[in-house]
Amino acid sequence: MSGSDPISAVSVISTGTVAIRPEHVGPTRKNTYVWLFSSRRWTAPRPINVYVIEHREGLVLFDTGQDRASVTDPHYFPGGFNGRVYSRLAKFDIGPEDTLAAGLRGLGHRIEDVHTSVISHLHQDHIGGLPHLGRSEIVVSRPEWESLHKPLPEARGLMPGHIDLPGLRWKLVDMEGLGEPTLAPFTRGHDLFGDGSLMLLPTPGHTPGSLSMLVRRPGHAPLLMVGDLTYDDRLLMDGKLPGVGNKRDMRTATGMVNELRSRFPGLVVLPAHDPAAGDRLAAALAEETPGTGLSGAATV
Repeated sequence: MSGSDPISAVSVISTGTVAIRPEHVGPTRKNTYVWLFSSRRWTAPRPINVYVIEHREGLVLFDTGQDRASVTDPHYFPGGFNGRVYSRLAKFDIGPEDTLAAGLRGLGHRIEDVHTSVISHLHQDHIGGLPHLGRSEIVVSRPEWESLHKPLPEARGLMPGHIDLPGLRWKLVDMEGLGEPTLAPFTRGHDLFGDGSLMLLPTPGHTPGSLSMLVRRPGHAPLLMVGDLTYDDRLLMDGKLPGVGNKRDMRTATGMVNELRSRFPGLVVLPAHDPAAGDRLAAALAEETPGTGLSGAATV
């Protein structure tokens, strides 16, 4: 990538909070349905983070949060057994000022300004802003999109009625050969704007097509937004897996992220629901990277 910085700011907003089961955060050896229906505890409220990148090509989101309709519309979730599963998985607290539009207004943006929305995966708390993003290009990995159209999507945590909406402009990305040894062990990915600043990397496991986004800026620590690969970066650093997803794939993706961390010693990992992610981002943006003379202002 070139020495000029195409990114002017990186911020985080939260569309409310979610409480989940401790086993969901992990690690646990229990089968998902065993802990789901036996656990009596909830975590403290955790953020539902949306990362906002001001790029010269336009405003970019990584994930779009949870829709407030999920707590105001009694018909938002499926009924029957699937509805019971959803109610056991998470408890949401989303106030009137916790919407994606309100969060963007707090940063001085309108939701209509969003140029590109990258979706880490298609679970409910990452696609909540979609009904309001008709002017945005919605980017998702092709395997993730294909999983939406396989049988029984709601049983796999996907609600097509809130995802495949009329008027949205979807872009399905395939991972190409990167030819960039510095990103090893990732040999495939997708350069979002062709300038090396926003690199989409495959990190399947939580879902078949989950992806992460590496943000690189001259003079700033690299940032890796990982969706739900982990709910706590300390657990990811120790190789401990969350309780939901394909364990083999999550273990592989976790190992790759940690190897990337060893190649980028200052790498800041930013999960969607890690309570410490906002503080880590603020600290990273406030620090000057040695040898560059450049520093950033935190905008959290």
